[in-house]
Amino acid sequence: MATPVGSPKVSTRFGKYSLVDRIAVGGMAEIFLARQAGLEGFEKTIVIKRIRPHLSKQASFVKMFLNEAKLAAQLNHPNIVQIYDLGKIGESYFIAMEYIFGRDMRRIIPKADSLGIPFPMVYALKIASSVCEGLYYAHQKVDLYGNPLNIVHRDVTPENIFVSFDGTVKVLDFGIAKAANQIEQTRAGEIKGKLSYMSPEQCMGKLLDCRSDLFSLGVVLYEWLTGFKLFTGDSEVAILKSITEGKIYAPSYFKADIPEAVEAILMKALEKDREKRYQTAWEMQYDLDQFLSQYEFTPSNIHLSNFLKQLFNDELEEEKKRIGRTVTPAGPGEIVDRVVPEEQHDEAPEDADEIISQLEQLPPPDASPQVAVPVSGANGRADQTLSVQLSAKELESLATIARRHNMSVGTLVRDVMVSWLKYK
Repeated sequence: MATPVGSPKVSTRFGKYSLVDRIAVGGMAEIFLARQAGLEGFEKTIVIKRIRPHLSKQASFVKMFLNEAKLAAQLNHPNIVQIYDLGKIGESYFIAMEYIFGRDMRRIIPKADSLGIPFPMVYALKIASSVCEGLYYAHQKVDLYGNPLNIVHRDVTPENIFVSFDGTVKVLDFGIAKAANQIEQTRAGEIKGKLSYMSPEQCMGKLLDCRSDLFSLGVVLYEWLTGFKLFTGDSEVAILKSITEGKIYAPSYFKADIPEAVEAILMKALEKDREKRYQTAWEMQYDLDQFLSQYEFTPSNIHLSNFLKQLFNDELEEEKKRIGRTVTPAGPGEIVDRVVPEEQHDEAPEDADEIISQLEQLPPPDASPQVAVPVSGANGRADQTLSVQLSAKELESLATIARRHNMSVGTLVRDVMVSWLKYK
């Protein structure tokens, strides 16, 4: 979701929080290491996820973000990153969440590879079991009246699976989860998440349930155990086609020493027909735990902790310095890198319900915007254009994807159309 970037030169106040270090920037948000102070010198290290300025101006996005963040804030489980606060300070919408001292799996596996250390199969299975436990809790969550919230994570990927240096596994970013009772319903057929880890039903824009997350976890675990990414392609359309129509080879095809029981777990999780898949995360966790309990070595959190510390021994000291960094407020008139101006920091966070109420009163957008799509002529030059009419929300989604790939929206639409014709 995020790419490491340089930190601010100075720290500053953000409402009741102190922003210590900007640690990442993604397409949707900036991520800050922050500190919350209390009485008698009490301090708590947290993470602030602040929505990017261009999205903060989009009423439909803000409304969706707040509703889904409110939903995620109800989740309180040892294997899920806890959300403490959400709202608005100045012009910035934010989430305050638990800080985890560790690394996500997108960094752990490559780090082991770079050191020539094979990532142990039993550690991968233990991590997957913990993910199942967190997912099962979320999938079964009900409201105060006992009504199912029908939460689906929708983005189970290596970067959203975090392992702390004490060996605890956490699932993060339920911020794009969807529940049946959320105020802002996702547009029918709209696809979210990262393509290579989507379930077939997610690719086809179908109504999702908990089984979609289990397919995604199967894709992740397959990658950890074999070292091969399951679904790839030279375009987004090709990846989607691979997920929905491509053959899934048994993991022993790539790695012959994978036990039959583990292969059976993977292949059941990766059933394209969700009726044949694991029906709950508990079922998948049970099979994983049964295998681990009978294996020659069953790892504990301490084993996982020691292994992780061994991998990242060269980075631990720098990480501790970052956490212990002293907050240095910005001086008068001093510009802080991408931080809300000081005069706005004393405002109390606005309640999410109040913000949503205000957004609901906004008038609908005017006429749908149009995108000019270049069309190459016989001589190879883009000497013709097509005019494509889109809703404001559709254009916003396309613009986000285009920025990620450093291209214009028009070029993106053209490439998608060409890819569709190729694979239709």
